[in-house]
Amino acid sequence: MGRSGLQVTQLGFGGAPLGDFYARLPEDQAISTVEAACSSSLRLFDTSPLYGHGLSEHRFGHVLRQKPRDSFVLSTKVGRWLRPRPETEIDRGWFKGGLNFEAVVDYSYDGAMRSFDQSLHRLGLNSIDVILIHDVDVWSHGKDAYEQHFRTAMNGAYRAVDELRRVGTVKAIGIGVNEIEPCLRFAAEGDFDCFLLAGRYTLLEHAALDELLPTCVRKGIGIVVGGPYNSGILATGAVPGAKYNYFPAPPEVLDRVSRIESVCRRHAVPIAAAALQFPLGHPAVSTTIPGAVAPQEIARNKQLMTTPIPADLWAELKHEGLMPAEAPVPT
Repeated sequence: MGRSGLQVTQLGFGGAPLGDFYARLPEDQAISTVEAACSSSLRLFDTSPLYGHGLSEHRFGHVLRQKPRDSFVLSTKVGRWLRPRPETEIDRGWFKGGLNFEAVVDYSYDGAMRSFDQSLHRLGLNSIDVILIHDVDVWSHGKDAYEQHFRTAMNGAYRAVDELRRVGTVKAIGIGVNEIEPCLRFAAEGDFDCFLLAGRYTLLEHAALDELLPTCVRKGIGIVVGGPYNSGILATGAVPGAKYNYFPAPPEVLDRVSRIESVCRRHAVPIAAAALQFPLGHPAVSTTIPGAVAPQEIARNKQLMTTPIPADLWAELKHEGLMPAEAPVPT
């Protein structure tokens, strides 16, 4: 992962679904899913206090604290800390269950340290490998609040995580966002090891090729690709109700995905396999971390990652204008 020295597998595990994202997940199923990921030799596990307001961290910790500490790389986030609230007073957002805590947005130095300390307790671990400053972007907060949060984060949360890295408490620091522009700003103003970029460098979206990915190669910043299926549509295909950016996909996205599917079908390759493997062709990309809600999904992602993809498929996508000619592809 960038210059951090951390070694990760190309396939990791994104932990938002373990926080009851979209639907409540039975406890035994969640635990079995994490166990399946460990048994499949996945190495990077990414979570956040936001995911189920502590539930995702709690579930990861239940399993991972029983494993050899050098067998996994654990990533979580700062930018929100949690306080207990009555269940009826909690705005859960996308999460349909979770723990009875309210997420308090706080990008200050003290807020980041408080968040880090709380995460250690929920995980039941005395160390975390990667700390990401979470959701400093327009999509999460709106334009005006984003500007304020960015400045607070650089003056506060960044100082906190940089200090944790300097004293060896964590091994790598970065940000986790849904947009390209904040990555460029943070890269210009701070010294980061990795960026978790969700949904913005995928089989469907390529704008990161223009400036961000070359910047990351130049600065030695490793990219963790979150949301490789663009919230679902690159896993399900262009079916009715397919999700894109957490909402039903608009007609233009359905049409483009349908055209990508047609190319994949001609080469007998599932679109999900092409989606999972495509970002890894770029030298800036360290790993991709799809979510999962069942052991079978872990197994499916692992199978998709090893599905052979002929060079002609990538060439046809480029010929059809569905992928930039300069996009590097897996070989």
